[in-house]
Amino acid sequence: MPDYVNELMVYRIKTANEKLNSAKILLDAGEYKDSISRSYYAMFSIVRAILALDEIDFSKHANVIAYFQKEYVKTGEIDKEYSKYISNAFQIRNNCDYADFFLVSKNDAQDQYEKAVRFLEEIERYLEKRM
Repeated sequence: MPDYVNELMVYRIKTANEKLNSAKILLDAGEYKDSISRSYYAMFSIVRAILALDEIDFSKHANVIAYFQKEYVKTGEIDKEYSKYISNAFQIRNNCDYADFFLVSKNDAQDQYEKAVRFLEEIERYLEKRM
């Protein structure tokens, strides 16, 4: 495996953790829509860390998620629960960012943040085993 692949994976893990930290800061500040968005991007970034190891990437979020589901969830390498986490987060993030009058509560943002924490923990465990 080329060095740049490992470097890219590590960079994307770091990015995911930064976004998760931002999600928590925004949650605590009462910025619930933005917190939800950062929680999603934390999950998205860590999935892209897996894709770095596969030396593949996509320009569309839906394609990144579809690849993750096909290659990792359907094969049983990652529990299907985490597929639901990222799929739901993608939809909610789209609504937060683009839908007029889409309302979210503190509980909604807290739930997304907690799922993002679990998602990152699971994917980081997977990546450690794979390395």
